[in-house]
Amino acid sequence: MPRVELEVASEHAGERLDRYLTSVLAGQSRAQVQRLIKQACVRVGTSRPRANTTVKAGDRIAIDLPEPAPSEVAAEAIPLVVLYEDSDIIVVDKPAGMVVHPAAGHASGTLVNALLHHVKDLSGIGGELRPGIVHRLDRGTSGVMVVAKHDRAHEALARQFHDREVEKEYVALVWGVVQTGRRIDAPIGRDPVERHRMSARSRRARHAVTRVTDARHFRGVTLLHVAIATGRTHQIRVHLSAIGHPIVGDSVYGGVRRRVPADLRAVTRLERPFLHAARLAFAHPADRRRLELSAPLPGDLQAVLDAIEQSQEPHAV
Repeated sequence: MPRVELEVASEHAGERLDRYLTSVLAGQSRAQVQRLIKQACVRVGTSRPRANTTVKAGDRIAIDLPEPAPSEVAAEAIPLVVLYEDSDIIVVDKPAGMVVHPAAGHASGTLVNALLHHVKDLSGIGGELRPGIVHRLDRGTSGVMVVAKHDRAHEALARQFHDREVEKEYVALVWGVVQTGRRIDAPIGRDPVERHRMSARSRRARHAVTRVTDARHFRGVTLLHVAIATGRTHQIRVHLSAIGHPIVGDSVYGGVRRRVPADLRAVTRLERPFLHAARLAFAHPADRRRLELSAPLPGDLQAVLDAIEQSQEPHAV
């Protein structure tokens, strides 16, 4: 039975145990976490806690995860762009429009379906529907993802994501002018009214920081390179919208406009947010050597950017 050991960071102090574990255990739903607690698979120090136990900074938590059941998700011969692969991990360039793992309404055509065809014996820690999955990208976001091939790799990568040792850089096109160096430090949680949205004003929000590392300005829009240490759901989309600069093409967070200037007409062709996970850097789970993988802008985003460049010259602000 695989064991995961965690130490509660100060930012999580005061959270319910089940909520905390759901946020840090890759591939475990809250219901699954509550089941583990009820089955006495979770210890806080030497005690057997309840789901509503409040965690404190420095608490050491041990979780005994059940052996994974054989996956019943169907392997599908879906093409994958593989950026790196060895016996421990596989790094892919996920296309926009592809859901990461099966869920309601998406039983097939997912990244997991494709991985099961390409890789044998994926890590089982993520559960039957999420084998090997350590982190996720939104369906509409393209770019670099690392997947664990076995449980040891999964545990090592999950720890790096939890401890914020993984470098994640995205490219986004946003409305308006945003300067290099802009830092957005705002907690994110589920919107209490529109449950499909996240919000920087949620009462149950969690710490999140987004940094703009580079900005290229055009008339009306800015092409950003954005770095995040935390990985909250929809983090970049929520943060940029919260400061009044939503991602172009993001219909959920205010990035779609009915009227656009002629020199920005190309953005109306976008069928998803202009957001791409361009770079991922981490320590290899087996030998700790540094790996840095990048994926170029996909064709749909590059075509929009090319059209904007042709219609107006970038200028300094």
